[in-house]
Amino acid sequence: MLVRRLARPLLASYFVYEGLNNVRTPKAHAEELAPFVEKAAKETGVPNDPELIVRGVGGAQLVGAALLGTGRFPRPAAVLLGALMGPSTYVHEGFWAETDPARKAQKKSGFFRNAAILGGVILAAVDTAGKPSLRWRAAQGADQSRRGARRAARAARREAKLLATQAGSSLP
Repeated sequence: MLVRRLARPLLASYFVYEGLNNVRTPKAHAEELAPFVEKAAKETGVPNDPELIVRGVGGAQLVGAALLGTGRFPRPAAVLLGALMGPSTYVHEGFWAETDPARKAQKKSGFFRNAAILGGVILAAVDTAGKPSLRWRAAQGADQSRRGARRAARAARREAKLLATQAGSSLP
């Protein structure tokens, strides 16, 4: 559909831009991310290298954006981008921790922009492109199997009755 062919690349363009920024210049985001990476490194064994994490996230954003934008595996790509979007928004757009009114307003605007983009990503993740979902198809298959089993059971009962009457009439 034309809408999907336009909307997916438009949505992916944000992640291409962000991914390239993260890969090319990780220092800007690494400073904000450092306290979270340090805490995660202590608890989980993740490398305590914020720049590496930022570059990794940027690479994942680029891969997800490429898949979503080209329509290849759009649903898993949207799930990946959505999973990256939440923590990123929390780290970079935490307006609740700001004391400077101008900076707080800027971060609040960024937070709601990211929330809107996350909404679009969620829609892309659940979009089945007009095809029934796997759940619906599985339920339909189960219903057809049940109906087939009932028909087979009725036919078997009819055959058994017919054989019983034929056997009964052929007895001396």
